[in-house]
Amino acid sequence: QVQLVESGGALVQAGDSLRLSCAASGRTTTMAWFRQAPGKAREFVAASRGVGGNTVYEDSVKGRFTISRDNAKNTLYLQMNSLKPDDTAVYHCAANAYTTVILSNLRNEGAYNYWGRGTQVTVSS
Repeated sequence: QVQLVESGGALVQAGDSLRLSCAASGRTTTMAWFRQAPGKAREFVAASRGVGGNTVYEDSVKGRFTISRDNAKNTLYLQMNSLKPDDTAVYHCAANAYTTVILSNLRNEGAYNYWGRGTQVTVSS
């Protein structure tokens, strides 16, 4: 069992920056961020296949968000710049602790075995 705990969410203004963190209790391979806005389905944000591996972003966050990880600390990060009101959501960390997810499957929720409870990000206009 791997536990994932997110932190760093806050209420900010449009244009501000935030850095989310996700601490994993054990070894993971591929990790990702998803988000769920009120009344909407959960959607993919970004994924990392490991240090030096592929990173993939949802189109609306490309150039603004950066996913990174510190394997020594078992921690995943999401640096979010130029935040917009549309970025308002609960951000969830996800991980696969057993296999490296193939590139074409990174956006698929079913590729991840463990999920965090989420951290709220609210962006005011």
